[in-house]
Amino acid sequence: MLARLLPYASAMIPRILLSLALAASLGACATRGGDAEMAATPGDPLEPTNRQVLDVNMAVDDAVIRPVAQGYRAAVPAYARTRIRNVLDNMQEPRIFANNVLQGRFLDAGHTTMRFFFNSTVGVAGLYDVATDFGIARRTGDFGQTLNAWGLEDGPYLMLPIAGPSNVRDTVGMVGDGFLNPISWLLPFGGNAARAGVSGVDLREQNIESLDALRGESLDFYARLRSVWQQRRNAELGRTDDTGDRLDVLQDPGAAPTPVPAAR
Repeated sequence: MLARLLPYASAMIPRILLSLALAASLGACATRGGDAEMAATPGDPLEPTNRQVLDVNMAVDDAVIRPVAQGYRAAVPAYARTRIRNVLDNMQEPRIFANNVLQGRFLDAGHTTMRFFFNSTVGVAGLYDVATDFGIARRTGDFGQTLNAWGLEDGPYLMLPIAGPSNVRDTVGMVGDGFLNPISWLLPFGGNAARAGVSGVDLREQNIESLDALRGESLDFYARLRSVWQQRRNAELGRTDDTGDRLDVLQDPGAAPTPVPAAR
């Protein structure tokens, strides 16, 4: 039984690392004392505890995750990082396909199938995102989104230890996603762990500028993080018109885009 759970655990690592990076860069230096005693914000009844968890997450990011992401950027050229990112994204397409089907989004499931086929063949095992060049944009699909489509409410906002921003429904969804991607079951544990670690560092590297900007401009980092995360999640759930194709990269929907070094 333990052996069957190992791929799931490895598949969780990139999401954990990204959420840790997001939480750490945005929250723990928010005002304390009086804030901890404030009345709970609607939708966030655990706010005092969530703020304390965010303090710990930020300390880990400052000490480990952000420096590793900066080193990755310095050591790996932008062109190579893009190729790595494309491969990692391509390996997530089966998970997106499964959730598209579970949500009854069969047209999106078909598009996801075509993306996976073209990128895995013409795109040389996913190194090149030829599907986007062909006009087949990447779809979203995770199990938290599926549970939302099935009518499950969000539940309270949660700041998870290590795993960062979430809510009750999406926390359950993270567990479900660990089992939905067949690639996680086909790869050995070492391969899953390596894929997960690189994916987490790559995602954190993509967010260095946007997170720094939010951290530097926010009077209350915790509240700003919560707002940005909820807006981005609403977009993924189809509750707004903001439906960018890379919603895993955190940006403030109300701010100008943060420049990111171009691929060479």
